[in-house]
Amino acid sequence: MKYLQMMRPLHWMKNVFVFAALIFGRKLFGPIDEVLVSVSSAVGAFFCFCMASSSTYIFNDIIDRDTDRLHPENRKRPLAAGLVSVGPAVVLAIVCASSAIIGAFILARALGVIIVVYIVMMILYTLVFKRTMILDCIIISVGFCLRAVAGAVVVGVFISPWLIICTFTLCLFLAFSKRRGEIVQLEENSELFRRTLAAYTPELLVHMIDVTSGLAVISFLLYAMDDRTLEAFGTNNLVYTTPFVLYCVFRFSALIQKGRYSGPVQLISRDIPFQIGFILWVLCCICIIYANQRGITFGNIWAY
Repeated sequence: MKYLQMMRPLHWMKNVFVFAALIFGRKLFGPIDEVLVSVSSAVGAFFCFCMASSSTYIFNDIIDRDTDRLHPENRKRPLAAGLVSVGPAVVLAIVCASSAIIGAFILARALGVIIVVYIVMMILYTLVFKRTMILDCIIISVGFCLRAVAGAVVVGVFISPWLIICTFTLCLFLAFSKRRGEIVQLEENSELFRRTLAAYTPELLVHMIDVTSGLAVISFLLYAMDDRTLEAFGTNNLVYTTPFVLYCVFRFSALIQKGRYSGPVQLISRDIPFQIGFILWVLCCICIIYANQRGITFGNIWAY
């Protein structure tokens, strides 16, 4: 159990960005054999990213095991708590990274390259970038963009630049929110736990959260209204899911800034109103995207 805990399975939910291409690439419906190939490829990419991210989590825990003892939650991690020594942790990290790389190259060469780039980038993040203000959050956001691109690669669909920009700005919003939550939760120990928190101030982070959340929403609207989206889906009705987007963004921001949760994973996995809002948004997107494909139109509804 302690070795599974080191792999942080709860954090695997971050890899659901891989499945975005299935929805927005219209691969969920169609000939059964094509759907099965697309879904199985996406699941394979998801598994590869789970193993890749776990390897980087373990590496991060090895490097940060001393500072993790200052964090009320991170101190419970096996390495910080002294339940696992460095040797077995290194072996587990290598096994996870190897399985991710081998599996990715079996699925698609491009996916293998993306996984290698992701692992190298996150190792550099642990060693260098996480100590640099703003760049630390940018690297994390790029990692999520790689997940979205990986999903598009394995299912063989084009991914809109607006969707990539939306993913990047949304994840910047999540990263800055996590920094804000850490400052609230750790208080005077925040600078000892994470050096960059000394450079961030609550006021600056609130500003960054406001800017990135706004950019994420605007990018989604531009994607929804883009001519390429209209050509692909036969409709721009995705714009009508904006209330769900705003609800999730605003609720997330409010709860994080109040210190109710220490980070995105904790909030997303525990806050039921947020989960309901997100699920409703996904279901609405699926209905709108696939309605035209199934010969259903909402044009007359919006006319009223």
